[in-house]
Amino acid sequence: MSDRPYELGRPASGKRRLKDLLLKSDNRTCADCGAPDPKWASANIGVFICLKCCGVHRSLGTHISKVLSVALDDWSDDEIDAMVEVGGNSSANSIYEAFIPEGVTKPKPNSSHEERMRFIRSKYELQEFLKPSLRIASVSSGKSSLQSSFSRKLMDNFRSSNSQKLEGMVEYIGLLKVKVIRGKNLAVRDMLSSDPYVVLTLGPQTVQTQVITSNLNPVWNEELMLSVPMDYGPIKVKVFDHDTFSADDIMGEAEIDIQPLITSAMAFGNAEMFGDMQIGKWLKSHDNALLEDSIINIIGGKVKQEVQLKLQNVESGELDLEIEWLPLDQ
Repeated sequence: MSDRPYELGRPASGKRRLKDLLLKSDNRTCADCGAPDPKWASANIGVFICLKCCGVHRSLGTHISKVLSVALDDWSDDEIDAMVEVGGNSSANSIYEAFIPEGVTKPKPNSSHEERMRFIRSKYELQEFLKPSLRIASVSSGKSSLQSSFSRKLMDNFRSSNSQKLEGMVEYIGLLKVKVIRGKNLAVRDMLSSDPYVVLTLGPQTVQTQVITSNLNPVWNEELMLSVPMDYGPIKVKVFDHDTFSADDIMGEAEIDIQPLITSAMAFGNAEMFGDMQIGKWLKSHDNALLEDSIINIIGGKVKQEVQLKLQNVESGELDLEIEWLPLDQ
């Protein structure tokens, strides 16, 4: 999502058309839960939504709902035309909520994330409240490409490889591709060596590398994928020694603060518009595990960060990683 002022990316007439549409009485509340003053919209569905429902829409993927900020994102003429053509929340709901079964109720502004997820998935993804003859693959009129093949492939691969069901996931804002490059001078946990592997944890997600046998300086060059919750914390890193007949031994741990990376990436918006450049930095300090300042760059249209960690709570060991930010609305 771009944080550039809206005026920089859109002609005044386009901005005015969108704001005029938002001022219609039915668009002053969220199409899904009725919360007042929605600041977001689904450009391909044609509805205005609140921040909480926005998180659920993002989790469906842009092939279902392409979420944009009314004030902050750049809108194409086709996207504004599509919103105007639908006419706003009342018109869209007359289609998507035409036949809500008895016993199914719309979420309210204070409803839980789970309640929103169930209703919004039924409404837009499964299209359970439409007449069967009206069920459609997309409300797009074909005027704009709602998702590139790369983004669609990425999301499909991520969802199929993640063991958690979508219903159980929290709201998320993007993906992180973490490349675990190498370990250096790792601790001995067997007779003369160790069989190390790396575990990464972010929220409820845990992913891990392969085991490299009998090596204190292993090279993995392995890419792992994590989704980023809206209320994200640090990535927790742990290195273990694999044991066949007993519990795996810990070989050190560390934390990665991902806020500098995400803040920098969102401030610059679409990285493909910029040449190679430094855009941020995570500073080494006494209360983190950095060996040196961690630089955040745009390289080849991608936002990447190199991280060198000194493993904590262990006699020795370092870890080199590279992190790449992948926004959902790209």
